[in-house]
Amino acid sequence: MTHTATASSAKWRLKQPSIIPGFGLTLGFSLAYLSLIILIPLAGLLWRTAELGWGGFFAVFADRRTLDALYTSFGTAFLAALVNVVFGTILAWVLTRYNFPGRRLVDAMVDLPFALPTAVAGIALASLYAPNGWIGSLFMPFRIAFTPLGIVIALIFIGLPFVVRTVQPIMEEIDREVEEAAATLGANRFQTISRVILPGLTPAILTGFALAFARGVGEYGSVIFIAGNIPYVSEIAPLLIVIRLEEFNYAGATAIATIMLLISFLMLLVINLIQAWSRRRYGNV
Repeated sequence: MTHTATASSAKWRLKQPSIIPGFGLTLGFSLAYLSLIILIPLAGLLWRTAELGWGGFFAVFADRRTLDALYTSFGTAFLAALVNVVFGTILAWVLTRYNFPGRRLVDAMVDLPFALPTAVAGIALASLYAPNGWIGSLFMPFRIAFTPLGIVIALIFIGLPFVVRTVQPIMEEIDREVEEAAATLGANRFQTISRVILPGLTPAILTGFALAFARGVGEYGSVIFIAGNIPYVSEIAPLLIVIRLEEFNYAGATAIATIMLLISFLMLLVINLIQAWSRRRYGNV
């Protein structure tokens, strides 16, 4: 009888307990931490936005200034992430595949945007790309700073490390013998890169793109100094939220933040679905 009861309980057990103790404690800590840091603030954001009602919420969303700010933030973040995917992957390839003088210095400089305060980065970029700056003066009368192009440059600067540091470890795991085998079988360099190397890097590249894009959408400090902050032209959504807070329009500020949250969630969901498909397609786990 005892043996039957034990067998029955084992049959209906959903998951075998881990041999590592402390699952309940660590799970409780994780849920509490997740609630305090993420879920409760998001709930407060949605609760404050609900004060507007559906009519007020859609009025904020349909406002031309809000739409232009959202277009600027998401459009520039998307373009910067695309540029970072190309050049970040190339930089990761160079750091992984080649030894050259100053390689460690270049490798360390990749992490500079992580350590540098965003306001300092914004001031430095604005000084360089302003019409009277070292770089900006070379492109006159075409202006770089105080335009959406300046925003893209700032977001490229702060987003590049995400792509490099995501792709680099995966690239280091790819054995060079695989490339040599492809060359032995008659593949040229382009075919080796496109059919042998890139498929294995696709999930990492998508992850780097998602991280760079997410960082760019919410970036504030490095952008406001080089953006010009002209309404309907180069005003970003985070700045518009700050403006609404300074006007004591808290519900309007939370409504814009909620719109950004929903758009970001949908775009990252699509990226994650593509990433999951690429893992199944190329056999990566």
